[in-house]
Amino acid sequence: METTFVLVHSPSVGPSTWAPVAESLERRGHAVVVPDLTGISVGGPPYWPRVVAAVRDAVADSSVGDAGPGSPLVLVVHSNAGFFLPVIKEGLGERVVACVFTDAHIPPPAGLVRVAEEEFLPFLRGLAGPDGVLPRWTDWWDEEDVAAMLPDPAVRARMTAGQPRLPLDYYTQSVPVPAGWDEVRCSFLWFGPPYDGIAEEAGRRGWPVTRLPGLHLHQLVDPEAVADALRKLSRKS
Repeated sequence: METTFVLVHSPSVGPSTWAPVAESLERRGHAVVVPDLTGISVGGPPYWPRVVAAVRDAVADSSVGDAGPGSPLVLVVHSNAGFFLPVIKEGLGERVVACVFTDAHIPPPAGLVRVAEEEFLPFLRGLAGPDGVLPRWTDWWDEEDVAAMLPDPAVRARMTAGQPRLPLDYYTQSVPVPAGWDEVRCSFLWFGPPYDGIAEEAGRRGWPVTRLPGLHLHQLVDPEAVADALRKLSRKS
């Protein structure tokens, strides 16, 4: 049975960050699910259960179509969606046969993990408005930096329009990490700094690691190469 790819975007951005890769995988005969996490902050904390529910519901909805109710799942996460992979995997059950971290944070084997590192929080607090809500992610950075990541103006406009504005306490939340989440095949696809140290950690854990040189949103710049890499990394060698 052909695998279904579940492409999980960072809640800091939006599902359009995976759209070109999804189209490429579908052209190659794969079923693809791209959950929409842009509403997970509605209702206040805790946020991680809504991430799990959004992914699980998207997979369940897709199972009446091309994905099929029992197809094996390859779980792919980008950026800070990596922190949620263990609880997402637990929510999807035994259908998950492989996990691919794509320029993404890697959780510990068990315990708790915070979505933002302590040294990054002063920067975020400086961005938050009086209501505790942050600007859109692309508004955190200089326009030149965003344009370098997304050189195509049309792609940049779609991606920018689809971003949510998250509350500061999304980044201060702690996410549980169920033990045993990494017993399936895990691998790492990285584009460049600052994820080089995380790629090294993946290698120390014995995971396959592939480098596609690029910036953090490289899946929007070269979706065909990213789709190729995801297919290879999700298979047993």
